[in-house]
Amino acid sequence: MKAHFESIQMIVDSTTLPHAIQYLSIRISEEIDVSDVMDRLDKGKGMLSSPEKLQLWDELKILSFTRMVLSLWSVTMLSLYIRVQVNILGRHLYVDTARALGSSHILEELDLIDRDDEQKFFSSADFLVTNALPSLISDMQGAVEEVLKGKQLKDVITTRVLQETVMRVLEVFMSTGSPHHWVDYLMMPQDTKLSGTTSGSSDETVSKFHQLMVETREVLINTEFTNIVEISLKCFTDALVEEMETQTVAGGLATGKPLAKVLPHIEKTMNVITAEPSKNRFLQIIRDLPEVKLFFTLLYASMPQ
Repeated sequence: MKAHFESIQMIVDSTTLPHAIQYLSIRISEEIDVSDVMDRLDKGKGMLSSPEKLQLWDELKILSFTRMVLSLWSVTMLSLYIRVQVNILGRHLYVDTARALGSSHILEELDLIDRDDEQKFFSSADFLVTNALPSLISDMQGAVEEVLKGKQLKDVITTRVLQETVMRVLEVFMSTGSPHHWVDYLMMPQDTKLSGTTSGSSDETVSKFHQLMVETREVLINTEFTNIVEISLKCFTDALVEEMETQTVAGGLATGKPLAKVLPHIEKTMNVITAEPSKNRFLQIIRDLPEVKLFFTLLYASMPQ
């Protein structure tokens, strides 16, 4: 069981997650494009009126923070969500195999869970990017606007201020709406209800997919998972701001810089945040957190048998 558990974790890092992160990065770049605003600021030097320039800078402020925090939240949540999925399915495969043969040694030779059902279950991880992204962007931007409404371009941004600002945006976003409303950005609500939408599928196939989706949602709304989310988001934020302090922002943020000088660096963070998992130190930090390791070990080991 330990060997199978470890192989399941490798599947997340080597196949499932890289696809999801790459797709996410492309879509965020398409949906939140700051290059137009930056071009207008650059080409309008000496030509724009003060109100016009201020409006563009304010737009850049909101878009840059929205893109950074949205990327951070989405990458963190996708990595945790996909790991939940893979562990749930992996445990089902292990238990089904053990029941059938009394051994897991030839797991790869079996097809106890319908392949179409398995594929549908995994492809549901694309829901955030294919369906939920527009509303997610809108809601995240609303949180950014609420937190940044009092911040001026001349305000000094230090490491601590940036870290607190990002965490405040995440807090506002996560607490706005009904409890666990953010789960609906990760998975389609009706997927947890038994329906006949899968044409040609047997009742057994539909119910198996239904079972997998219900188990996934139950994990996501669990208090322990919420704690893991909070720990992971804070860890990601701390590591990102630390990297910006030492590498991204010339001279560092320790002594503070005006917000206007920090914005271009904030805008560039998306590529670092959405780097492929094998090169993404933030995801590696989250994956290696003792609390995260323990959570997924217990999730895999305590699946219904």
